[in-house]
Amino acid sequence: MYLSVILSTYNQPEWLEKVIWGYAAQNHRDFELVIADDGSTGDTRDCIDQLRVDTGLAIRHVWHADHGFRKCTILNRAIVQANADYLVFSDGDCIPRFDFLATHARFARPGRFLSGGYFKLPLELSQLIARDDILAGQAANVAWLQARGLPWSLKKLKVSAGPRLARLLDHLTTTKATWNGHNSSGWKADILRVNGFDERMEWGGEDREMGERLMNIGIRGKRIRYRAICVHLDHPRGYVRQTALVRNRQIRSQTRQYRTAWTNFGIVRQQTPLPQHAV
Repeated sequence: MYLSVILSTYNQPEWLEKVIWGYAAQNHRDFELVIADDGSTGDTRDCIDQLRVDTGLAIRHVWHADHGFRKCTILNRAIVQANADYLVFSDGDCIPRFDFLATHARFARPGRFLSGGYFKLPLELSQLIARDDILAGQAANVAWLQARGLPWSLKKLKVSAGPRLARLLDHLTTTKATWNGHNSSGWKADILRVNGFDERMEWGGEDREMGERLMNIGIRGKRIRYRAICVHLDHPRGYVRQTALVRNRQIRSQTRQYRTAWTNFGIVRQQTPLPQHAV
């Protein structure tokens, strides 16, 4: 199954490099990477250009100028340019386990989207992980992580559970299947039916809002939070704005109340295009 993997990023080339090496180590090889870049400087472009050579992966860089937090806008442009019928979404700070894409491909079904999970690493471990560690599968190896200072937590089951236990945990968890920007997938045709992400929204529930519109057209979520795993590299969040959080909650409330499926502020929209490029 051919996949388009859409990764959002903004001025984190060191983290993005680690993540792309995680995709170089996938056991599912039939995919392209589409980097949805929300206005990074040239360091990120240089990083991507070098990694195309070093990894041999098909990597496309979709970029627009930095005019504040516009992740939803660049994601929509990446969706349009993605070549596959099935799209996997994650972030440029989330290293996928070796079976990440194979798991999404295995559970893809018509009328469904998939809701995966992640495991947060502290900053010290995020910085410590190197390319060779990622290629050897150590970034998601709980014993390796604990030997290097990972505190004990019940959440380690996300990376330590074997296939049978992971399946059981996905069945037993009370966490709802939501569209998570760090780890979700769905059919491009379904995403186009709801007009993609709502570009009015900044950080804070913007991914889930699109998932709620998918559910409003009958696309059901399936939990694979213990079976499709990525590890989240730590970093500060200087883009969080209280006024945006309030507006996002209002938009999500309207989406749920009126069972809205289509946003007028998505892919199909009358707007003046801003400077962009795709490689």
